[in-house]
Amino acid sequence: MLKSGARIHLIGIAGSGLSAIARVLHERGFEVSGSDRAWSPVIQELVQAGIQVNVGHQPENVLGAQLVIRSSAVVEENIEVQTARAAGIPILKRVEFLPHLIGDQKAIAIAGTHGKTTTTAMTAWVLTSLGLDPSYVIGGISLDLQRNAHAGQGSYFVIEADEYDGMFLGLHPQYAILTNIEYDHPDCYPTPQQFQAAFEQFVAQIQPGGALITCVEDEGVQRLVKHLREHPIWFGYALKSSPVASLAAYLADQITRNDYGAYSFQVNWNGQPLAQVELAVPGIHNVRNALAVIALCHQLDLPIKDVAGILGAFHGSARRFQIRGTIQGVTIVDDYAHHPSEIKATLSAARDRFPNQFLWAVWQPHTYSRTLTLWEDFCNAFQEADAVVVLDVYGAREQTPPGFSMAKLATEIQSTRSFFIPKLEAAEQFLLEELAPNQVVVILSAGDADQLSHRLLNSLEQSLEDVA
Repeated sequence: MLKSGARIHLIGIAGSGLSAIARVLHERGFEVSGSDRAWSPVIQELVQAGIQVNVGHQPENVLGAQLVIRSSAVVEENIEVQTARAAGIPILKRVEFLPHLIGDQKAIAIAGTHGKTTTTAMTAWVLTSLGLDPSYVIGGISLDLQRNAHAGQGSYFVIEADEYDGMFLGLHPQYAILTNIEYDHPDCYPTPQQFQAAFEQFVAQIQPGGALITCVEDEGVQRLVKHLREHPIWFGYALKSSPVASLAAYLADQITRNDYGAYSFQVNWNGQPLAQVELAVPGIHNVRNALAVIALCHQLDLPIKDVAGILGAFHGSARRFQIRGTIQGVTIVDDYAHHPSEIKATLSAARDRFPNQFLWAVWQPHTYSRTLTLWEDFCNAFQEADAVVVLDVYGAREQTPPGFSMAKLATEIQSTRSFFIPKLEAAEQFLLEELAPNQVVVILSAGDADQLSHRLLNSLEQSLEDVA
């Protein structure tokens, strides 16, 4: 591995994975540079941190680097990739670089189709609050830590184990949390069987003497643990009301709604009470996320009552049920949900948090492959919403398939009121005409529709000033 002070260049640095890696490398004393195709708030934050970032890909960007790390979205034909190859500069993808990033620290990897970012942020927040100074890489900004990555001096490295493009197969963790396994990323995994197999391989890479903490309520997890023998040691967690609660060593019991619009619960371990938890982040899915973190910390012999208190002070991650503001009685919420199950969980959490308010869902589908493959599930994901605004697909790395019509597909969504408004500007104007006090807008996007939240709040504030 290169020594501190060497120059490392990251192509596609604005992505959630590489931007976090860039921060860790920068804190470790490497000279970090990067490039991406367009300016973004992420790039601005990296520049403010002292990292050199170029907008646009140019041959000269990589010259002088000792190592190049490329995003999964960066193609082989990229001019910087080609220039680095011609110059003999080593090029690695994330999956290849992760062992070097972890180094001698003990890896705690958080995997699963849903809940990775929040559970990783919870884990990093708890270990940091306990004074353990972990390194961490989170797939979003922690609202409590105010960052998505840190190069700590402690024993642990907490990392979000992303299954996209097999990234998590570059990890050999000491401990792993597996929240769930539900088919996704059809562009990388053409069949559900291939998706399941990747998780099985990830779990097989847990180091001897390590442990797997996993939610036994999940059907994908149940299929996985049936094949586990002596390795790895695993501990299940579940809600006590679950039909499979008997499989779990850790249970959430006495679950009640609290004054924060979230849930309070008791943690039991093998039938014995461990701690009482009062969460501030809404949604029953966050009970499971917190339970996973408590189970992990119990296996690490950390003080569980302190852990429970720290989790009660957890505020979440950016774009994960992030309440952006309330103006004129209208509340705007940003969420990264882009899978049917995530949409259901987010809208259910919104109902818990705002039980007597009219609920708008604004959905920006993410990638054509996911939209088409999971379409029937998407159609039934909006039952909790009073009205749905469907935007055009955020294609990301994909081209529009021949004959694709989002307008046609949008008519099949099961909702009392649904509207197909492809452009953000038009959706903003439509909502401003429709919104009234005692309403909530939840923006569901892993693309660029999060900017709609800022636009709506600014417009509502401006109209209030105009009236005044």
